[in-house]
Amino acid sequence: MRVEIWSDLVCPWCYIGKRRFESALASFEHRDQVEVVHRSFQLDPTQSGVEDRDEMLAAKFGLTRERAARMNEEMAARAAQDGLEYNLSGTVVGNTADAHRLIHLGAAEGVQDAVVETLYKAHFTDRRSLFDHGSLVELAVEAGLDGDRAREVLESGKYGAEVAAEHREAQRLGATGVPFFVVDRRYGVSGAQPAQAFTEVLSRAWADSKPLVVTDGGGEACADGTCAT
Repeated sequence: MRVEIWSDLVCPWCYIGKRRFESALASFEHRDQVEVVHRSFQLDPTQSGVEDRDEMLAAKFGLTRERAARMNEEMAARAAQDGLEYNLSGTVVGNTADAHRLIHLGAAEGVQDAVVETLYKAHFTDRRSLFDHGSLVELAVEAGLDGDRAREVLESGKYGAEVAAEHREAQRLGATGVPFFVVDRRYGVSGAQPAQAFTEVLSRAWADSKPLVVTDGGGEACADGTCAT
């Protein structure tokens, strides 16, 4: 059984969703027969340069900078409940296409999940940049990739078409935000649902062959377990 996870590396709910899914998978009886594939999604593929996270949230949701800062504090508290350390104050967001291209390289080299985990931790915990090639090469090496190969991919634009294609595929499947989980192309889960919800979907998908059904997180974007475009 294959589980595909669409996410963006600057989406705070995506890292939480990854942890909750991993918790469910660890207790799933058939976990050794589940293949997990990470797919690319960009919340803002048109973004150029970098932007302060507080300012981005204030502009996107019509908030004061102070309220945006409190949103980041609230998100950090939520992440802590799932064992994650978020240090969002003073961080920046930017275009994640290059980082997503490294995830594709990770898939080709058999270390995709390690690349995803390294990039999430770098951004949300360690306040390291995902938006310049020098930093990305360092992170690629830490995740188990060859530094020269990572630099070659970043400078050549390789896997750019694949990143764009996976974004379109998520939209075709009905995703308007991330994280978005698709189990065996038969069940979809929108948002960072509780681990129990993932357990139920995994069990149901293993047991039957119904067509794709989406379980939606509902509510406001970036406030309910989903970051929307």
